[in-house]
Amino acid sequence: MKLLIAACSVLLMSGCANMGQTPWAGFAGASSCSKPSSDQELSLNLADDLANEGKLHASLANLQNLADNLPQVRLRKAKVYRLLGRTEAEPMYRSLLGTCMAAEGEHGLGQLAVARGDNGQALEHLQRAAKLSPTDEKIRNDLGVVYLNQLRMEDARFEFLTAMELNQSSSLAAVNMVTLLIYQNNWKQASRFVSRFNLSPEQFNQAQARAEQLRGSATAAKGQVATVK
Repeated sequence: MKLLIAACSVLLMSGCANMGQTPWAGFAGASSCSKPSSDQELSLNLADDLANEGKLHASLANLQNLADNLPQVRLRKAKVYRLLGRTEAEPMYRSLLGTCMAAEGEHGLGQLAVARGDNGQALEHLQRAAKLSPTDEKIRNDLGVVYLNQLRMEDARFEFLTAMELNQSSSLAAVNMVTLLIYQNNWKQASRFVSRFNLSPEQFNQAQARAEQLRGSATAAKGQVATVK
């Protein structure tokens, strides 16, 4: 959970881009993606490796050698811009809408909205992303995160369980599920998930801290409702 928020926490809110003014506007609307050439594929893989190593600036530099007419390039640029907290991320994600990577575009816009604390907007984007790509466990997990932020526990549980079944090797949804269970004081089931997915003490502590944060948010919300007259 914290990983998702922390990755986007430095983002500035940017308005909707005017797609008519973007250099890649002419590329939107394609229903299929052209396959990158072998050289382009090598550059994309190198950029992915650098990003995974945390070398975001180097990853972006390699991507800048490639033309933006490929949605695969724009997607990777958008991700790096998002992690760097650059405002270019939003229009780059929007350029993917209506293309073969529309789901990835909606997902990225949802992540940006989560970072701004706009769960309503995030929910709209992530629900559309899930409809476009229902078997993407990362999208289902992030949709669950938004439901969790909104204290819609049954909806969040459904999405986390779906994400875990789609990718049993990923611990991210399991950590979020443990957060939900601790919030509900279901320590016995939380312990089972910790054992089942072999979560580390650090991951458990993150889940516990996030659950306490959710309790604080719920208490504050109840206090605001009680004082409204």
